[in-house]
Amino acid sequence: MNLFVANWKMHMTRAEARAFAVELSRIVPPGGGGREIVIAPPFTALDALGDAEGRWRIGAQNVAADAKGAFTGEVCAKMLAELGCRYVIVGHSERRRLFNEGGATLVRKLERCREENLIPIYCVGETESERDDGVGNQILTDQAATLAGDPPDAPLVVAYEPVWAIGTGRAASPGDAAAARTLLAKLLSARRDLRILYGGSVTAGNCREMLEAAGMDGFLVGGASLDPKGFAAIAGFGNM
Repeated sequence: MNLFVANWKMHMTRAEARAFAVELSRIVPPGGGGREIVIAPPFTALDALGDAEGRWRIGAQNVAADAKGAFTGEVCAKMLAELGCRYVIVGHSERRRLFNEGGATLVRKLERCREENLIPIYCVGETESERDDGVGNQILTDQAATLAGDPPDAPLVVAYEPVWAIGTGRAASPGDAAAARTLLAKLLSARRDLRILYGGSVTAGNCREMLEAAGMDGFLVGGASLDPKGFAAIAGFGNM
């Protein structure tokens, strides 16, 4: 089943999230209409987005690397699970770059997710300089190696997000995305339940080609997910 994830980053108050949910519920049928939709709002809006009709699930944008303790400002996996989260974004490029999250920290976050039956949406992707230097595939290989200790039978979502395309309006070509997908599928061929998403300047105008030509299993959507109609169109609902 194709998966469409809205990563709101640091946008949307609880009131704005509820208004979004009302609008989206008018477009997406109960049960999700054959697609899986996940909304990952700020922590403060998680409890405002539950949907009793199963149109979408909720996910978190981050999780603490520790299960509990004196870690001011952190939110642990057990807290997220109690709020009804099903998914957690781990390793987003902004977390890697702005908060210096490296492989060892990400491994611990993956472990915390598994302890609470949360499905990681694990982000990988190369920067523009790495792409220009011809080491993009090695970067993806190194990042995928972080998953070596993750249980191969557990469901996993990997989001390929070329860093040079995030929020720039410059999306990867379907050929670029297809090549990355092929490499990741090979690197993670032992996984029993794997979906590979694309993220990076996704719009309603380029999403069909990415699904069909690049063979992606869905999208991790940033800025375009803040508009319920636009996000629904990316997921295949409403007018494209």
